[in-house]
Amino acid sequence: MVCSRRNLLIGAGAIIFTTGVSKIALAKKSLVATQEDGDKRYGMVFDETACIGCTACTDACREVNNVPEGVSRLKIERSAPMGEYPDVDYTFNRVSCQHCDNAPCVTVCPTGASYVDLKTGIVDVHSDKCVGCGYCLAACPYQVRFFHPETKVADKCNFCRDTNLKAGKLPACVESCPTKALTFGDLNDPTSEINKVIASNAVYRSKVELGTEPKLYKVADTKGEIKR
Repeated sequence: MVCSRRNLLIGAGAIIFTTGVSKIALAKKSLVATQEDGDKRYGMVFDETACIGCTACTDACREVNNVPEGVSRLKIERSAPMGEYPDVDYTFNRVSCQHCDNAPCVTVCPTGASYVDLKTGIVDVHSDKCVGCGYCLAACPYQVRFFHPETKVADKCNFCRDTNLKAGKLPACVESCPTKALTFGDLNDPTSEINKVIASNAVYRSKVELGTEPKLYKVADTKGEIKR
């Protein structure tokens, strides 16, 4: 059942993450090797109900991808406190690239530096083509791009495409999460774990009304406002 008011996909049950066949298969194959199985549309689910705001994911992202201090490919935002002491609660929101199928950053780039990789569905940047015009930073409705202070080119999350994925691992944020709040996988594969999670939970995507077709899904935490 689809609830259009909040762009929720409603399913029965609750699957947060498993360490079954899909994860093992990905761990055994490098990103290049998986292309033998056909083109991918990699996406991610962030479970707001499981996130505890520990920021292990942001630390792992920074270390694995050598992200300098002062900028970040991934942020975890904490809500204002809800309730009164001692019964205070919070919700947490992931802020990162949505890896849109219809990415505005790609459309506005005058040099082709910003692109969607057709083999993986990952939105990435050709650093050698970036001229630093900043059009992509301005066009991104999620405001998750930045200029790398050392290379001076546009940068953002690319699902660890050049690091963990290339080594046959899951993205650093997924590997480091202690509560298994993140699920990564191929949206083209109907049997993938990510599709099982999407089908079995109330999920939403941010700013879908803009036609961006983001591939970052979120399991809604009903305690607080849905972040769109």
